[in-house]
Amino acid sequence: MSETIRERKDMDPAYMWDLTSMYASDAAWEDDFAGIDAECAKLSAWQGKLHEADAILAYLQGLTDTSRHMSKLFTYASLRHSEDTRDPAAQSMYMRCYGKYSSLGEMTAFAEPEILSLGEDVLKEIADSEKLQDYSFYLHDLLRRKPHMLSKEQEGLLAAFSEALATPSMVSESLMDADMYYEDAKDSEGNLHEVSDAGFILLQTDPDRVLRADAFEKYYEGYKHHENTFASAYAGVLKTSAAEARVRGYGSSREMMMAADALPVSVYDNLINTVHAHMDTMYRYVRLRKRLLKLDDLHYYDVYMPLTAGSQDKYTYEQAQELVLKAVAPLGEKYCDTVRGAFRDRWIDVYPNKGKSGGAYSSGCYDSNPYILTNFAGRLNDVSTIAHEMGHSMHTWHTNANQPPQYADYSLFVAEVASTVNENLLIEALLKEEKDPARRLVLLNQVMEGFKGTVYRQTMFAEFEKQAHELCEKGEALNASVFCAMYEKLIRTYFGEDLTVDPLVRYEWSRIPHFYRPFYVYVYATGYSAAVALADRILHGGDAAVQKYLEFLSMGSSAYPLDELKHAGVDLTTPEPVETALKKFAAAVEEAEQIADTLGL
Repeated sequence: MSETIRERKDMDPAYMWDLTSMYASDAAWEDDFAGIDAECAKLSAWQGKLHEADAILAYLQGLTDTSRHMSKLFTYASLRHSEDTRDPAAQSMYMRCYGKYSSLGEMTAFAEPEILSLGEDVLKEIADSEKLQDYSFYLHDLLRRKPHMLSKEQEGLLAAFSEALATPSMVSESLMDADMYYEDAKDSEGNLHEVSDAGFILLQTDPDRVLRADAFEKYYEGYKHHENTFASAYAGVLKTSAAEARVRGYGSSREMMMAADALPVSVYDNLINTVHAHMDTMYRYVRLRKRLLKLDDLHYYDVYMPLTAGSQDKYTYEQAQELVLKAVAPLGEKYCDTVRGAFRDRWIDVYPNKGKSGGAYSSGCYDSNPYILTNFAGRLNDVSTIAHEMGHSMHTWHTNANQPPQYADYSLFVAEVASTVNENLLIEALLKEEKDPARRLVLLNQVMEGFKGTVYRQTMFAEFEKQAHELCEKGEALNASVFCAMYEKLIRTYFGEDLTVDPLVRYEWSRIPHFYRPFYVYVYATGYSAAVALADRILHGGDAAVQKYLEFLSMGSSAYPLDELKHAGVDLTTPEPVETALKKFAAAVEEAEQIADTLGL
């Protein structure tokens, strides 16, 4: 019989998130949604009136209130959509709200050009006035971005097309989450196993290599069948990004995306160059993986397989909660009390169900809990995922508790720091207590997997994005063949000669959702590197280091992300944080090699 995943209606509500603190029902959401048009109309009425401080203040306060309301509507719709992406009612809520967000951008596109038309000296005076102190940072940042702002007519036109220009990413998302079909995979005994996006990585960790290989083939055959559709969608993303960068006067789409947070492209290049300088450590890890798994040929369907039998230990969700709470104890009792409340008050949608979005994420707004979606399967990696996503949610919780709504959304550049700090705290807590070499090897496997998956793999993704966008900006051909060849070459570069490159791996690029929302993947690697340093400071730097970190969590978007990280003690304008992180990876590989020698593995 096929192994099946249950329908949403058959799941235990105790392990499903509780959205009723936002809206009691979908009907309540619909009632609230009906009033958003009137709020947006009030904002558009300010056009042509933003010529002095009082008007600017009134407009910005109205924009903050409406954006806050829209965010609540969208968060609920998005979470409902993730519960079962096949559900037409949830799809409708999500798409209608997405459209309203686009309309809000279009209706308010006049504002920033109009404010900037006041002139630099006048706007500086307004930004520095006591009356506008709650928006001072925003106004000064607006002045920084002025050289790349268009006229209000041009900004309005771009905003009017924003929903249509998002179609490529929406197409890829719908195809991945709702329309992809995969044949069942067979294990070594001929049993069938359902292949799904949510369950694919779990199948890739199964001890049955026949199952891993067949699941790999069935999964990527699904993407191969749609290679031209995915390539067209991705080409649309690239062309949209390049066109906007060109009309705004940026040298590249990468420069444009990073400039939003005042980040120099050197941060991106430092990451890639530093990782390339330490590629030998990755190759050592690949050789170690091949050795410990006792394989003559290491294939891509072997790269997720735990290195030791102990890695197959299973944890209940309740045990995962206890481990996470113990790991974050150095952050203080107040932090831990909030985490306990998250578990108690059902912030988390724990287990997979049919149609549920794959992977894991944290999502919330100023007027909701910071909810967590996971597809918990009881492995050590799933425990780590709980810690990771709780880091995101605690970042959101601290920001919402300490910032006004206009500064509550922190930058994507720092978005992966708190999550990875929690991962590091978890593994350090487990390693501190474990003395048995075999068990330490299980934990070191988790450390090495973190570096492989988050530093090296995400940097590989970042390099793919950089190359793809550069091809577009040069006017080169953009098709499935080009993307596949480029991706396969990077696989060979990052994994080395000890990996046998399966033909189907060249289609993996098409299933990476972040590629369809450009230049985000690199922040996983920079965030991980920063988190390694911050976790060490938390564990060894005393109360002052913990306090600085908690202040970082509370800053939201009230400062530039590089400055926020410097406040916490990390400077990503230099290669040093990435260098330091990769030294930790090398130490983990070395200890794992020594244990393997000791145990005769």
